[in-house]
Amino acid sequence: SIVNGARTSGSAIRCFRHNDTQHLDEILKEAIVLGQPRTRRPWKKIMIIVEGIYSMEGEYCDLRNVVKVCKKYGAYVYLDEAHSIGAMGSTGRGCCEYTGVDPKDIDIMMGTFTKSFGGMGGYIAGSKDVIDYLRTKCAASSYHNSLSPVVCQQVISSFEVIMGRDGTDIGKQKIAALRDNSNYFRMRLNDMGLHVLGHYDSPIMPIMLYNPTKIAAFSRECLKRGLAVVVVGFPAVPILVSRARFAFRR
Repeated sequence: SIVNGARTSGSAIRCFRHNDTQHLDEILKEAIVLGQPRTRRPWKKIMIIVEGIYSMEGEYCDLRNVVKVCKKYGAYVYLDEAHSIGAMGSTGRGCCEYTGVDPKDIDIMMGTFTKSFGGMGGYIAGSKDVIDYLRTKCAASSYHNSLSPVVCQQVISSFEVIMGRDGTDIGKQKIAALRDNSNYFRMRLNDMGLHVLGHYDSPIMPIMLYNPTKIAAFSRECLKRGLAVVVVGFPAVPILVSRARFAFRR
């Protein structure tokens, strides 16, 4: 969805190596020095788009250093928290809390209500000017249906539980259990000799299959044993790094 959105925007796109803030620094420096193609005029805006937890890698973003580089060059930061909100940080506030970054340093934060909140739809958080612009210009806001009252109440109730406003510590217990279960599962996968990607504390655990002909066979063999798994191949990932992905939820 990030790739499609970036392409649809008509903006010039530059990629930096995965979680490599030194390469990001070089890309930004080059873009600012050279300016726009042909005219060499300065860029009007430069936006850096990252994920809190990378959905195909299971790694969390080096957000602290990304923000540091963006501040250095005056670039905007867009943070996709689809997999990290409600799952990372001591109170489930996502990648900012986990990495110790002030949310004020993030220009646009996006997340979904379909994972940790058990609902549907999602959210965009930013300055009032950004939100007012999106409300009037974004097709999804102007033409799509609104969330049903049932889904809205589900999301609000989930927020209350996570934040402890329901008068219990169930939210804190579930966040701690999610982290502990994810780490235990990752440890056991490693003990079995599987090549597991990602960081500890991440609820996303990809295991490498590599050979694309193994994708369907792995899925069928797991299903025979009562285990439904998500398998990922080309074009979602390069053709020779096929994988299966396990994702833990509260």
